[in-house]
Amino acid sequence: MKIYDVTQEVFTCRTYPGDQVPAFTRVSDMGQGAPCNVTVFSMNAHNGTHLDAPFHFVKDGKTVEELDLYRCVGDCTVKAFDSQPTAEALREVLKNSEKKVILKGPVTITMELARCINEFRLELIGVESQSAAPMDAPLEVHRELLGQEVILLEGLKLEEVTDGSYFLMAAPLKLGGSDGAPVRALLLDMK
Repeated sequence: MKIYDVTQEVFTCRTYPGDQVPAFTRVSDMGQGAPCNVTVFSMNAHNGTHLDAPFHFVKDGKTVEELDLYRCVGDCTVKAFDSQPTAEALREVLKNSEKKVILKGPVTITMELARCINEFRLELIGVESQSAAPMDAPLEVHRELLGQEVILLEGLKLEEVTDGSYFLMAAPLKLGGSDGAPVRALLLDMK
């Protein structure tokens, strides 16, 4: 078995434009004579590799701690695209995919793709960008997917991963009442 860590490092991660950049303070430092090291950190729930819970764009949607973790853990299909896929191209992939799909490459989930994803009743869709939806108009796509409780796994690092079947582990931090959460995303190649 091979484990692919497809998670960004938090303090050097990409952030959505305008979001707070993660930071930390060492409040106890052994280098300064303290008996142990203790770190305090601050970050946005959508920094780096994270997932969106329905509550992010759906008023009465589920918050992070209410998510069905089976949607975040399990068999997964990874498919690379060299350019933005059409709905027809995505539909061909989804015909033979698991219910958790990660799209590698320059993919933005348009409304046409979101409807296709819901047509196949996916549980999770993952992308490399900080937002699965178009940056200039994220509302409609997020509502389409999160309204059907499709987990959006964003900010993945997939350069070492090839097309194929994997076991995904992408459980979020249990942040009660939150609209999103950081994830340590792992893909396990069970071959």
